[in-house]
Amino acid sequence: MMWEPEWETLPQDEIEALQLFRLKKLVRQVYERVPFYRERMEETGVRPGDIRKLKDLSLLPFTTKDDLRENYPYGLFAVALPEVVRIHSSSGTTGKPTVVGYTRKDLETWANLTARVLTAGGVRREDVVQISFGYGLFTGGFGLHYGAERLGATVIPISSGNTRRQIMIMRDYGTTVLICTPSYALYLSETLGEMGMDPKELKLRVGLFGAEPWTDQMRREIEERLGIDATDNYGLSEVIGPGVSGECMEAKSGLHIFEDHFIPEVIDPSTGEVLPHGKKGELVITTITKEALPLIRYRTRDITHLYREPCSCGRSLIKMAKPSGRTDDMLIIRGVNVFPSQVEEVLLEVEGTSPHFQLVVDRKGYLDGLEIWVEASEGIFFDSMRRQRDLVDKIRDKISSVLGISVKVRLVEPRTLERTEGKAKRVVDRRGI
Repeated sequence: MMWEPEWETLPQDEIEALQLFRLKKLVRQVYERVPFYRERMEETGVRPGDIRKLKDLSLLPFTTKDDLRENYPYGLFAVALPEVVRIHSSSGTTGKPTVVGYTRKDLETWANLTARVLTAGGVRREDVVQISFGYGLFTGGFGLHYGAERLGATVIPISSGNTRRQIMIMRDYGTTVLICTPSYALYLSETLGEMGMDPKELKLRVGLFGAEPWTDQMRREIEERLGIDATDNYGLSEVIGPGVSGECMEAKSGLHIFEDHFIPEVIDPSTGEVLPHGKKGELVITTITKEALPLIRYRTRDITHLYREPCSCGRSLIKMAKPSGRTDDMLIIRGVNVFPSQVEEVLLEVEGTSPHFQLVVDRKGYLDGLEIWVEASEGIFFDSMRRQRDLVDKIRDKISSVLGISVKVRLVEPRTLERTEGKAKRVVDRRGI
């Protein structure tokens, strides 16, 4: 099933022609209306007329989150404020928040894009959709809310928090679709067990999870625990929110990017060089239909690769692999790049551990050390010291083999690591850098 099959099945040559037409229009608009882009383009000697083919995109400057913060709040808007009917923003935990504006047409586009994601993930008009993302300035809740309503589904805007109430409403209201972070889905499954409930008592059948990196091993864990089909979806507040790409239920083999609205690139994060399809690097996105906040070559910091292949769902859209981490979440331990998702993959293969863990980085003298705190299952934690030591050795050896560095492993009691309704906190960096 597709929401907009006429756009989602366009032949590649038609997609590229549409992208070029919209890109040329975008570049002219931001050059005329956004001083930041005009100055950047003049600094690099590029003018709108220089964009004659899609490959000329690489002539244009990158945009970063810092650029949005330095132009806080409305400096990158391409329309007058009275034309902006909605404001969202990201958190300001590492500086000023990034502010995102939407015109009425932008909201229409957003609802259609999230309707595409939901349809690809198996959601239908007759479904009851429980959205357990936070509502407010965060884009996740509202974006998927309006997409579900556009489909005609019944929406429960429960937001995040109060997990036992979430489960009660799931059961009593007949929820069939769950939307939240993958780590929260696992937390819900844990709480179900604590409440003595069997997932079969619920009507859940599908889940759409995003907002944090997660592996296929974690997908299988969620599907087994909740008895559902789970798909990934991707977006980020600065670009539009959820609705940039989504997995199809048929294949579950990468996320289709909606190329009629976004031009994706993958670059070497160190050099900025555009990488060929199949090569892993940092995802860069250019918006080609946004009115209020169009972005040229926005550096997402997400690590992935692009590939185009026939898909069993019939969509012709290019795919991105599930993000394996972020360039700014990446840890460098003794010269080795480490992503939390690498550790997660190992732990989900080791019997006796749970999918809850933290990477604790510290520095002794001039040497960085990595200790991995892992919640053991209750049977292991209260078992003999010898069995615990054997498990620690097994985890340490497997992780050291994957990462290429030695690590320490500490087993902690079940349910002692912090749980959140939002993104899981995977890294505790004590180095002071």
